[in-house]
Amino acid sequence: MSDELKKLLVHADATPQFAQRLEFACRLAPRHGAGITALYASPSASEAIPVTAGMGPGLAVLRENARDTALAKARSVFEQLRPAEGTAAWAEIHEFPLVSAFSERALYADMLVLGQHDPSEDWSALMPADFPETVLALSGRPALVLPYTSARPGLPGKVVIAWKPSRGAARAVTAALPILRGANSVHILSWGSDAVGGEGQGPNIVSYLKAHDIEATWHREGAEPADLGDVLLSRAFDLQADLLVMGCYGRARAYEWALGGVSRTVLKTMTLPVLMAH
Repeated sequence: MSDELKKLLVHADATPQFAQRLEFACRLAPRHGAGITALYASPSASEAIPVTAGMGPGLAVLRENARDTALAKARSVFEQLRPAEGTAAWAEIHEFPLVSAFSERALYADMLVLGQHDPSEDWSALMPADFPETVLALSGRPALVLPYTSARPGLPGKVVIAWKPSRGAARAVTAALPILRGANSVHILSWGSDAVGGEGQGPNIVSYLKAHDIEATWHREGAEPADLGDVLLSRAFDLQADLLVMGCYGRARAYEWALGGVSRTVLKTMTLPVLMAH
């Protein structure tokens, strides 16, 4: 995987969180000379109006108007926040299923900017609650997932890496390299057998980062707790982290992805941006 960050793909919809995602991407992109594409993909409020065989022209018009209103709202946010300089493009998805269509477009981005599911939002205006992890799994692309609780997440100054010697964690770290190089400090958290041993005993995550000109502090946390997801978020908070980097774990069964408990906990209760890779 390349350690360049030149194409950001932002999920656009009619929710208030789209402005948060786009604004974050517009601040991150200039650091890396990256272009931004806002990709509109949303069931919209029109999905609340069921399609029936006997639907009259009035209801059909109402459904179409709701769809157009949601699209216009998102497009207006894009026009207001798009940077005056740099590359920013608008694109739309109207084919179904939306998640797989979005995942296919994601193949051509270096990093996705997605949002945490907000349970207080009207379901009809949202993608499925498991949208971020499903896109991660289907596309294989890394994603920055932003918490819905933060109106303006800070750009990564202090970064925490949740490390274990696994494919997902390694892919997340590699995808994060451009961001890690610009960070003020990098901290590595590991538990259990991954926390044993010294930094000089063969290849390890610290030596890998050092080879990429990134200095990191390794925190060996001892035995892995049962509530690792909660503990990880707590430690990230204690370290005043602006970004958490971790692997996202799942297995396929049709289009359903069963995440491990740690990933599920983080995506549900995160209060800081999380860079995930599958």
